[in-house]
Amino acid sequence: MTTNPKLTDQQTAFLLSPISSNRVRNLRGMSHLEAWDVRRQLIRIFGFEGFTVETLSLDLAYENGIPNFRKKNKQGEEYGAPYTAWTIVYRAQVRLTVKTTGGETIATFEDAAAGDAVNQPSVGDAHDLAMKTALSQALKRCAVNLGDQFGLSLYNDGSQNAVVMRSLAYMGEPVKASEDTPVGSEPTPQGQTPEPDPTPPPAAAAPPQQAPPGPAAVPDPAPEQPRPGAMPPAGAAERQTALAAMQSAAEAVGFTDGLPAQFAEAFGHPIEQGTAAEFRQATNLMTGSAAA
Repeated sequence: MTTNPKLTDQQTAFLLSPISSNRVRNLRGMSHLEAWDVRRQLIRIFGFEGFTVETLSLDLAYENGIPNFRKKNKQGEEYGAPYTAWTIVYRAQVRLTVKTTGGETIATFEDAAAGDAVNQPSVGDAHDLAMKTALSQALKRCAVNLGDQFGLSLYNDGSQNAVVMRSLAYMGEPVKASEDTPVGSEPTPQGQTPEPDPTPPPAAAAPPQQAPPGPAAVPDPAPEQPRPGAMPPAGAAERQTALAAMQSAAEAVGFTDGLPAQFAEAFGHPIEQGTAAEFRQATNLMTGSAAA
């Protein structure tokens, strides 16, 4: 029997949410995440036993000691006792594997990075710092494949707005497409002009049949028209329940005013056209963001 290990709905919703601003650090004008924070987030999403980090290689790339080196202040003046200044560079290759709670592999990522330690007075400390830097950078490069919660949006000029927003892999069975059935437009990241939606409007409904004499019958509400790539619409009661839960979650995190615009940006249409599945995903995004 073959299995299909995958992320849970909760994990998916959290990974699709934008990164919390209090996790982002800035160094010399570059936004980045710290290595300890990446490991914390891996634990929070996959569990203590839900991921492994393997060192595939760790090689000394450069080593140099400058004798009688002295530190300099901002004015370029030397100060302090002379010492041998060690500069060390290591190159590390790392493999990150994420798993289900049952231990099945979901995905594996590999990447490499170099790390250095410059003008260190202790050769041992220089080697230690360079190795840790290389390993940490390689891990972060592996983890960025998991999306915005691991800093993917920061590559977009340091933006903290979500750039993934949704994935067709987690949106149920898509509508069967043909040459005459265009694919719905993708959600547009903030600051970019959305492309027009080429999806044709639904065909006009056929005129109702003449009702027989007698008490007037109350017509059933028209079903929602499915959009290409969206999950099948739920019943009216389920949709209303999901909508109410989303609005309650927005109130809980103080996001009531910004909800309509964020919903439209994430799903490509107004809340009024949303489905129960989209309302539930938006609820998970807000509760996940609050947890971050």
